[in-house]
Amino acid sequence: MDDNNTFTIYADDGTPIECYVLFIYTDERTGKEYVAYSDDSIDDEGNTRVFAGILCGDPPSLQPIETDEEWEIIDGILASLSQDE
Repeated sequence: MDDNNTFTIYADDGTPIECYVLFIYTDERTGKEYVAYSDDSIDDEGNTRVFAGILCGDPPSLQPIETDEEWEIIDGILASLSQDE
């Protein structure tokens, strides 16, 4: 991640995709650091796509969120942020 809170991921074909961080959250219960991000792509309903993962290691790598409990944490934060707008 750079100073502008952006990072690059790579599609299956190796194409770089620039993403920007929406928020980073450390959960005290799980001890994990979660990141929500977007690549500014739009879904079929006209909404900006938002993705999330777990930051692990140094330098950080992005790992998938695997439990419903963890997704509920992320969904709750996203819902709260969308109400603030």
